[in-house]
Amino acid sequence: MQENRLKAKWRAGEAAYGAWLAIPNAITAEAVARSGFDYVCIDMQHGMADYADAVTMLSAMSGKGPTLIVRVPWNEPGIIGRMLDAGAEGIVIPMVNSVEEARAAVAACRYAPHGARSFGPIRAGLALGADYYANANREVACIPMIETRDAIGRLDEILDVEGIDAVYVGPADLAITYGVEPGVDNPDPDYQAALAKVVSTCKAKGVAPGIHSSAQVTPTRIAQGFQMVTASSDFGAMSAAVRRELSVAKDTPAPEGTRSLY
Repeated sequence: MQENRLKAKWRAGEAAYGAWLAIPNAITAEAVARSGFDYVCIDMQHGMADYADAVTMLSAMSGKGPTLIVRVPWNEPGIIGRMLDAGAEGIVIPMVNSVEEARAAVAACRYAPHGARSFGPIRAGLALGADYYANANREVACIPMIETRDAIGRLDEILDVEGIDAVYVGPADLAITYGVEPGVDNPDPDYQAALAKVVSTCKAKGVAPGIHSSAQVTPTRIAQGFQMVTASSDFGAMSAAVRRELSVAKDTPAPEGTRSLY
């Protein structure tokens, strides 16, 4: 089985830059996968891809360079197992707010005795190697999302759950639970303290801190110590680019760009 290069970067203490896919299209996915990102994530929670779309997108991106991960719709073992069997090298699991939910996420990503994942890696074995089963527990990345005030309050206990490789902050949902506007950043002191707590606690526990971001905010996140930072999205980049090109064609100021909210 090929090495999960995203996990290798985390082990080396390096930061990884990622792209987010909300558009259910294999050609768009392949173009993004060829663009030099360390990882690409298919979003099945708020993006438009269903299972069939995601499998086609994974196939189109295989061998193009980045580690391929999927954000599943929810912390549910059926869809987590299906996406791993389809060849995802990591799973982002939404709204993990407790130790019990963290354990469930890990169990869905790992074969026994370290979890409860069912065996049947049809495409994963084809895409990632005939020895997939022997190495999957080590190479698959389990990435619960930390996106509520409750999760921040239980962060120490959540990160003590064995088998978590990284956590991924959903900044918009986190902002909402702190009573501020959703977005990729907010100056609110309590909100900023929550982000700092994620980084410091992850470092202490040997877990990689990750966060959803934008190109403009990414340098700040890297400086803060985040090791998994999503810097672009297909939908946001496309929308901004076509508006910019229309403004150039008309020689008028471009309208305000689409914000990445999650």
